[in-house]
Amino acid sequence: MPDKGKQFENALNGKKIAVLTIDKKYLDLVAAVGGNDHMKSLETDLNDLLKEQGKATNEVRDIKKLKAKLMQEIVENADSDADENSKNKKAEENTRLIRECNEKIEANEDRLLDIPKEIDSVNRELMIELMENCYNVMKANEADIEETAKWITQIRIELKKRLVKKQDMETKNQKIYSYMHDIFGAEVIEIFDMKYKEQGKQG
Repeated sequence: MPDKGKQFENALNGKKIAVLTIDKKYLDLVAAVGGNDHMKSLETDLNDLLKEQGKATNEVRDIKKLKAKLMQEIVENADSDADENSKNKKAEENTRLIRECNEKIEANEDRLLDIPKEIDSVNRELMIELMENCYNVMKANEADIEETAKWITQIRIELKKRLVKKQDMETKNQKIYSYMHDIFGAEVIEIFDMKYKEQGKQG
């Protein structure tokens, strides 16, 4: 039997999926169908990757600012009136720091190339897990809906039968009462009415 997850992955090829954990509708959907431990783990991984992406982006921006400042210092240092030895030391230090900046920028930019792929991979896995949950819940609901619909149908049939029976008994009572009136007369019936009403109260 083919793996459902793999089937979903193949169907989703080329489709852009929004990052789920930053979408309020995703949180509403999870609240409606419930999550599981695997989903929680994927959510944590996804949020960690987003944080890492944000941190790396900020670091690149900050390091580029620092690098620009260091390069400006090299230019200003070359034009300063300080002695050559001091200028050379300062230039060497700034050059070393710029080299470090370049290494950090390169490392962060390399990581920033990989992170989106990792985010997409985890995001898709989370989506597939959520979809499985949604369809399982809907399938269970459909079974309950079908069972409830059958119960409602049975109750309606039973209700109709009881209504017919009730109407029959009411008609019979009216006929009996009418015959009693015709045979015994209103005065006699009144006495018995009072007697049975009194018995009804006592009972």
